[in-house]
Amino acid sequence: MRWDNLTEGTTGPAALFGADAVVTRTFDTPEFRGITFHEVRARSIVNRVPGASRMPFEWTVNPYRGCSHACVYCFARKTHSYLDLDTGLGFDSQIVVKTNAPELLRRELGSPRWSGAHIAMGTNVDCYQRAEGRYRLMPGIIEALRDHANPFSILTKGTLILRDLPLLQEAAELTEVGISVSVGFTDTPLWRTVEPGTPSPAARLSAVRTLTDAGIECGVLMAPVIPFLGDRPEQLRATVRAIAESGATSVTPLVLHLRPGAREWFTAWLGEHHPHLVERYERMYAGGSYAPTWYQRQITRQVHELAAEFGIGPSRRGEARRLVTPERPAEEAPAGATQLTLL
Repeated sequence: MRWDNLTEGTTGPAALFGADAVVTRTFDTPEFRGITFHEVRARSIVNRVPGASRMPFEWTVNPYRGCSHACVYCFARKTHSYLDLDTGLGFDSQIVVKTNAPELLRRELGSPRWSGAHIAMGTNVDCYQRAEGRYRLMPGIIEALRDHANPFSILTKGTLILRDLPLLQEAAELTEVGISVSVGFTDTPLWRTVEPGTPSPAARLSAVRTLTDAGIECGVLMAPVIPFLGDRPEQLRATVRAIAESGATSVTPLVLHLRPGAREWFTAWLGEHHPHLVERYERMYAGGSYAPTWYQRQITRQVHELAAEFGIGPSRRGEARRLVTPERPAEEAPAGATQLTLL
Protein backbone atom coordinates (compact mmCIF):
# COMPACT_ATOMS: atom_id res chain seq x y z
CA MET A 1 0.00 0.00 0.00
CA ARG A 2 1.35 3.43 -0.95
CA TRP A 3 1.29 5.48 2.26
CA ASP A 4 4.62 7.32 2.39
CA ASN A 5 5.03 10.58 0.48
CA LEU A 6 1.34 10.50 -0.43
CA THR A 7 -0.27 13.80 -1.34
CA GLU A 8 -3.62 14.28 -3.03
CA GLY A 9 -2.26 16.88 -5.43
CA THR A 10 0.94 17.43 -7.31
CA THR A 11 2.02 20.39 -5.16
CA GLY A 12 1.11 19.13 -1.67
CA PRO A 13 3.57 19.70 1.16
CA ALA A 14 4.60 16.46 2.86
CA ALA A 15 3.09 13.01 3.12
CA LEU A 16 -0.47 12.89 4.46
CA PHE A 17 0.68 10.15 6.84
CA GLY A 18 3.58 7.73 7.10
CA ALA A 19 3.57 3.94 6.99
CA ASP A 20 4.88 3.79 10.55
CA ALA A 21 1.70 5.53 11.71
CA VAL A 22 -0.76 3.01 10.22
CA VAL A 23 -2.58 0.45 12.40
CA THR A 24 -4.85 -2.02 10.59
CA ARG A 25 -7.84 -3.49 12.44
CA THR A 26 -10.83 -5.70 11.79
CA PHE A 27 -13.83 -6.16 14.08
CA ASP A 28 -15.89 -9.33 14.25
CA THR A 29 -19.25 -7.67 14.70
CA PRO A 30 -22.16 -7.83 12.25
CA GLU A 31 -22.04 -4.16 11.30
CA PHE A 32 -18.29 -4.26 10.53
CA ARG A 33 -17.88 -7.80 9.19
CA GLY A 34 -15.79 -7.76 6.02
CA ILE A 35 -14.50 -4.25 6.64
CA THR A 36 -10.86 -3.42 7.37
CA PHE A 37 -9.94 -0.17 9.10
CA HIS A 38 -6.57 1.51 8.58
CA GLU A 39 -6.05 3.88 11.50
CA VAL A 40 -3.66 6.69 10.62
CA ARG A 41 -2.26 9.84 12.20
CA ALA A 42 -2.91 12.50 9.59
CA ARG A 43 -0.47 15.37 9.14
CA SER A 44 -3.10 17.83 7.95
CA ILE A 45 -6.88 17.83 8.05
CA VAL A 46 -8.03 21.10 6.46
CA ASN A 47 -7.84 20.60 2.69
CA ARG A 48 -8.00 23.23 -0.03
CA VAL A 49 -10.53 22.65 -2.81
CA PRO A 50 -9.06 22.86 -6.33
CA GLY A 51 -9.49 26.28 -7.90
CA ALA A 52 -11.42 24.84 -10.85
CA SER A 53 -14.10 23.34 -8.60
CA ARG A 54 -17.72 24.44 -8.97
CA MET A 55 -18.25 24.28 -5.22
CA PRO A 56 -19.01 27.50 -3.27
CA PHE A 57 -16.40 26.82 -0.60
CA GLU A 58 -12.63 26.61 -0.49
CA TRP A 59 -11.87 24.28 2.43
CA THR A 60 -12.95 20.78 3.44
CA VAL A 61 -12.40 18.33 6.30
CA ASN A 62 -12.67 14.59 5.65
CA PRO A 63 -11.94 12.30 8.61
CA TYR A 64 -12.34 9.12 6.52
CA ARG A 65 -11.27 7.76 3.14
CA GLY A 66 -13.30 4.97 1.58
CA CYS A 67 -16.94 4.51 2.50
CA SER A 68 -19.03 1.56 3.68
CA HIS A 69 -22.15 3.16 2.18
CA ALA A 70 -20.96 1.31 -0.95
CA CYS A 71 -22.88 3.54 -3.37
CA VAL A 72 -22.10 2.10 -6.79
CA TYR A 73 -21.93 5.56 -8.39
CA CYS A 74 -19.71 7.27 -5.79
CA PHE A 75 -17.42 9.74 -7.56
CA ALA A 76 -14.82 9.48 -4.75
CA ARG A 77 -13.84 5.91 -5.68
CA LYS A 78 -10.91 7.22 -7.70
CA THR A 79 -9.26 8.58 -4.53
CA HIS A 80 -8.64 5.04 -3.28
CA SER A 81 -6.28 4.42 -6.20
CA TYR A 82 -3.93 7.03 -4.69
CA LEU A 83 -3.30 4.51 -1.91
CA ASP A 84 -2.97 1.58 -4.31
CA LEU A 85 -6.31 0.35 -3.01
CA ASP A 86 -9.07 -1.09 -5.16
CA THR A 87 -11.69 1.45 -6.25
CA GLY A 88 -14.45 -1.18 -6.30
CA LEU A 89 -14.94 -3.49 -3.33
CA GLY A 90 -11.80 -2.05 -1.75
CA PHE A 91 -13.37 1.39 -1.58
CA ASP A 92 -16.39 -0.11 0.19
CA SER A 93 -14.42 -2.22 2.67
CA GLN A 94 -10.96 -0.68 3.19
CA ILE A 95 -11.63 2.40 5.30
CA VAL A 96 -8.90 4.86 6.27
CA VAL A 97 -9.60 6.50 9.64
CA LYS A 98 -7.78 9.70 10.55
CA THR A 99 -7.89 9.07 14.28
CA ASN A 100 -6.32 12.41 15.23
CA ALA A 101 -8.70 14.50 13.12
CA PRO A 102 -10.38 16.38 16.02
CA GLU A 103 -7.15 17.42 17.76
CA LEU A 104 -5.51 18.28 14.46
CA LEU A 105 -8.46 20.43 13.41
CA ARG A 106 -8.46 22.28 16.72
CA ARG A 107 -4.77 23.05 16.26
CA GLU A 108 -5.21 24.24 12.68
CA LEU A 109 -8.22 26.41 13.55
CA GLY A 110 -6.17 28.01 16.33
CA SER A 111 -3.32 28.92 14.01
CA PRO A 112 -2.86 32.67 13.43
CA ARG A 113 -2.73 31.82 9.73
CA TRP A 114 -6.32 30.51 9.68
CA SER A 115 -8.83 33.11 8.47
CA GLY A 116 -12.04 31.46 9.73
CA ALA A 117 -13.29 30.44 6.29
CA HIS A 118 -16.24 28.12 5.79
CA ILE A 119 -15.38 24.40 6.09
CA ALA A 120 -17.43 21.77 4.27
CA MET A 121 -17.67 18.14 5.36
CA GLY A 122 -19.06 15.08 3.61
CA THR A 123 -17.98 16.37 0.20
CA ASN A 124 -15.67 13.42 -0.47
CA VAL A 125 -16.89 10.43 1.57
CA ASP A 126 -19.58 10.44 4.22
CA CYS A 127 -18.38 11.54 7.66
CA TYR A 128 -21.38 9.71 9.19
CA GLN A 129 -20.77 6.33 7.60
CA ARG A 130 -20.80 3.25 9.83
CA ALA A 131 -17.21 3.72 11.01
CA GLU A 132 -18.21 6.93 12.77
CA GLY A 133 -20.35 4.90 15.17
CA ARG A 134 -17.19 3.32 16.50
CA TYR A 135 -14.53 6.00 16.10
CA ARG A 136 -16.67 9.03 17.09
CA LEU A 137 -14.54 11.62 15.33
CA MET A 138 -17.33 14.04 14.47
CA PRO A 139 -18.20 15.19 18.02
CA GLY A 140 -14.63 16.42 18.52
CA ILE A 141 -14.63 18.02 15.07
CA ILE A 142 -17.90 19.86 15.69
CA GLU A 143 -16.71 20.94 19.15
CA ALA A 144 -13.55 22.45 17.64
CA LEU A 145 -15.59 24.32 15.02
CA ARG A 146 -18.05 25.48 17.68
CA ASP A 147 -15.33 26.70 20.02
CA HIS A 148 -13.77 28.75 17.22
CA ALA A 149 -17.17 29.89 15.90
CA ASN A 150 -16.05 28.67 12.50
CA PRO A 151 -18.83 28.34 9.89
CA PHE A 152 -19.30 24.86 8.49
CA SER A 153 -21.62 22.60 6.56
CA ILE A 154 -22.24 18.85 6.49
CA LEU A 155 -23.58 16.72 3.67
CA THR A 156 -24.56 13.19 4.66
CA LYS A 157 -26.62 10.09 3.95
CA GLY A 158 -26.06 8.97 7.54
CA THR A 159 -28.77 9.21 10.18
CA LEU A 160 -26.00 9.01 12.80
CA ILE A 161 -25.83 12.79 12.53
CA LEU A 162 -28.75 12.89 14.98
CA ARG A 163 -26.40 11.67 17.71
CA ASP A 164 -24.63 15.03 17.44
CA LEU A 165 -27.77 17.19 17.35
CA PRO A 166 -27.04 18.92 20.69
CA LEU A 167 -23.58 19.91 19.44
CA LEU A 168 -25.02 21.18 16.17
CA GLN A 169 -27.52 23.30 18.10
CA GLU A 170 -24.73 24.76 20.23
CA ALA A 171 -22.65 25.55 17.16
CA ALA A 172 -25.62 27.15 15.39
CA GLU A 173 -25.89 29.62 18.26
CA LEU A 174 -22.41 30.90 17.45
CA THR A 175 -21.87 30.55 13.72
CA GLU A 176 -23.46 29.52 10.45
CA VAL A 177 -24.21 25.80 10.31
CA GLY A 178 -25.53 24.26 7.11
CA ILE A 179 -26.86 20.70 6.99
CA SER A 180 -27.87 18.83 3.85
CA VAL A 181 -29.06 15.25 3.57
CA SER A 182 -28.65 13.40 0.29
CA VAL A 183 -31.79 11.65 -1.02
CA GLY A 184 -31.85 11.12 -4.76
CA PHE A 185 -34.95 8.92 -4.89
CA THR A 186 -37.43 7.10 -2.69
CA ASP A 187 -37.64 3.95 -4.82
CA THR A 188 -36.87 1.13 -2.35
CA PRO A 189 -35.67 -1.55 -4.84
CA LEU A 190 -33.38 0.99 -6.48
CA TRP A 191 -31.99 2.07 -3.09
CA ARG A 192 -31.22 -1.50 -2.06
CA THR A 193 -29.11 -2.12 -5.16
CA VAL A 194 -27.27 1.19 -5.67
CA GLU A 195 -26.82 2.35 -2.05
CA PRO A 196 -26.69 -0.93 -0.11
CA GLY A 197 -24.80 0.37 2.92
CA THR A 198 -26.90 3.48 3.57
CA PRO A 199 -29.93 4.10 5.78
CA SER A 200 -33.13 3.97 3.75
CA PRO A 201 -34.40 7.14 2.05
CA ALA A 202 -37.31 7.14 4.51
CA ALA A 203 -34.91 7.04 7.47
CA ARG A 204 -32.88 9.89 6.00
CA LEU A 205 -35.98 12.03 5.49
CA SER A 206 -37.05 11.24 9.05
CA ALA A 207 -33.67 12.64 10.13
CA VAL A 208 -34.41 15.79 8.14
CA ARG A 209 -37.66 16.17 10.07
CA THR A 210 -35.89 15.70 13.40
CA LEU A 211 -33.24 18.28 12.51
CA THR A 212 -35.73 20.89 11.33
CA ASP A 213 -38.00 20.33 14.34
CA ALA A 214 -34.94 20.96 16.52
CA GLY A 215 -34.32 24.31 14.84
CA ILE A 216 -31.52 23.18 12.51
CA GLU A 217 -32.43 24.15 8.95
CA CYS A 218 -31.81 21.20 6.66
CA GLY A 219 -31.91 21.05 2.90
CA VAL A 220 -31.98 17.97 0.68
CA LEU A 221 -29.54 17.33 -2.11
CA MET A 222 -31.65 15.26 -4.49
CA ALA A 223 -28.70 13.30 -5.75
CA PRO A 224 -28.14 11.48 -7.81
CA VAL A 225 -31.05 11.49 -10.18
CA ILE A 226 -30.19 8.31 -12.10
CA PRO A 227 -31.10 8.33 -15.80
CA PHE A 228 -33.60 5.67 -16.93
CA LEU A 229 -33.82 4.23 -13.39
CA GLY A 230 -34.91 7.10 -11.16
CA ASP A 231 -36.01 9.88 -13.50
CA ARG A 232 -39.56 8.96 -14.47
CA PRO A 233 -42.02 11.81 -13.76
CA GLU A 234 -43.86 9.76 -11.14
CA GLN A 235 -40.55 8.94 -9.40
CA LEU A 236 -39.50 12.58 -9.31
CA ARG A 237 -42.92 13.59 -7.99
CA ALA A 238 -42.86 10.96 -5.23
CA THR A 239 -39.37 11.99 -4.15
CA VAL A 240 -40.06 15.73 -4.09
CA ARG A 241 -43.33 15.14 -2.24
CA ALA A 242 -41.52 13.09 0.42
CA ILE A 243 -38.83 15.74 0.72
CA ALA A 244 -41.48 18.43 1.21
CA GLU A 245 -43.23 16.36 3.87
CA SER A 246 -39.93 16.02 5.73
CA GLY A 247 -39.80 19.76 6.32
CA ALA A 248 -36.68 20.30 4.21
CA THR A 249 -35.92 23.97 3.62
CA SER A 250 -34.76 23.40 0.05
CA VAL A 251 -34.25 20.74 -2.60
CA THR A 252 -31.37 20.76 -5.07
CA PRO A 253 -31.36 18.16 -7.88
CA LEU A 254 -28.11 16.74 -9.20
CA VAL A 255 -27.97 14.31 -12.12
CA LEU A 256 -25.66 11.30 -11.89
CA HIS A 257 -22.13 11.99 -13.05
CA LEU A 258 -19.63 9.24 -13.77
CA ARG A 259 -15.99 10.13 -13.27
CA PRO A 260 -13.18 7.67 -13.92
CA GLY A 261 -13.11 5.11 -11.14
CA ALA A 262 -16.83 5.42 -10.49
CA ARG A 263 -17.68 5.02 -14.17
CA GLU A 264 -16.11 1.57 -14.45
CA TRP A 265 -17.69 0.28 -11.23
CA PHE A 266 -21.14 1.65 -12.10
CA THR A 267 -20.94 0.27 -15.64
CA ALA A 268 -20.12 -3.20 -14.29
CA TRP A 269 -23.09 -2.96 -11.91
CA LEU A 270 -25.33 -1.78 -14.75
CA GLY A 271 -24.25 -4.68 -16.94
CA GLU A 272 -25.20 -7.12 -14.19
CA HIS A 273 -28.50 -5.61 -13.10
CA HIS A 274 -29.74 -3.66 -16.16
CA PRO A 275 -27.81 -4.89 -19.21
CA HIS A 276 -30.39 -3.38 -21.57
CA LEU A 277 -29.32 0.09 -20.39
CA VAL A 278 -25.58 -0.20 -21.01
CA GLU A 279 -25.74 1.07 -24.57
CA ARG A 280 -28.04 3.94 -23.63
CA TYR A 281 -25.58 5.01 -20.94
CA GLU A 282 -22.69 4.80 -23.38
CA ARG A 283 -24.54 7.23 -25.64
CA MET A 284 -25.65 9.55 -22.84
CA TYR A 285 -22.17 9.82 -21.30
CA ALA A 286 -20.23 9.69 -24.55
CA GLY A 287 -19.18 13.29 -24.03
CA GLY A 288 -17.53 12.71 -20.66
CA SER A 289 -18.43 12.41 -16.99
CA TYR A 290 -21.62 14.44 -17.14
CA ALA A 291 -25.01 13.87 -18.73
CA PRO A 292 -25.88 16.23 -21.60
CA THR A 293 -26.74 19.78 -20.58
CA TRP A 294 -30.24 19.52 -22.02
CA TYR A 295 -30.98 16.52 -19.82
CA GLN A 296 -29.63 18.19 -16.68
CA ARG A 297 -31.74 21.28 -17.37
CA GLN A 298 -34.82 19.14 -17.96
CA ILE A 299 -34.44 17.38 -14.61
CA THR A 300 -33.72 20.65 -12.81
CA ARG A 301 -36.81 22.29 -14.29
CA GLN A 302 -39.05 19.35 -13.36
CA VAL A 303 -37.77 19.25 -9.78
CA HIS A 304 -38.08 23.00 -9.32
CA GLU A 305 -41.65 22.94 -10.63
CA LEU A 306 -42.51 20.12 -8.23
CA ALA A 307 -40.81 21.93 -5.37
CA ALA A 308 -42.95 25.00 -6.04
CA GLU A 309 -46.07 22.82 -6.20
CA PHE A 310 -45.31 21.21 -2.84
CA GLY A 311 -44.24 24.44 -1.19
CA ILE A 312 -40.52 23.94 -0.72
CA GLY A 313 -38.86 27.33 -0.63
CA PRO A 314 -35.28 28.53 -0.37
CA SER A 315 -33.62 28.43 3.02
CA ARG A 316 -33.89 31.70 4.98
CA ARG A 317 -31.12 31.44 7.49
CA GLY A 318 -30.89 34.22 10.02
CA GLU A 319 -27.71 36.03 10.83
CA ALA A 320 -25.69 33.78 13.12
CA ARG A 321 -23.85 35.17 16.12
CA ARG A 322 -20.08 34.97 16.04
CA LEU A 323 -17.53 34.88 18.83
CA VAL A 324 -15.70 38.17 19.23
CA THR A 325 -12.01 37.55 18.65
CA PRO A 326 -9.10 39.94 18.24
CA GLU A 327 -8.47 40.93 14.66
CA ARG A 328 -5.68 38.88 13.15
CA PRO A 329 -3.14 40.07 10.63
CA ALA A 330 -3.90 38.92 7.12
CA GLU A 331 -1.73 35.91 6.45
CA GLU A 332 -1.85 33.05 4.04
CA ALA A 333 -4.15 30.22 5.16
CA PRO A 334 -2.53 26.86 5.88
CA ALA A 335 -1.79 24.93 2.72
CA GLY A 336 -3.70 21.65 2.88
CA ALA A 337 -3.65 18.81 0.41
CA THR A 338 -5.86 19.20 -2.63
CA GLN A 339 -9.21 17.48 -2.17
CA LEU A 340 -11.65 16.17 -4.72
CA THR A 341 -15.09 17.74 -4.37
CA LEU A 342 -18.69 16.78 -4.89
CA LEU A 343 -19.08 18.33 -8.32
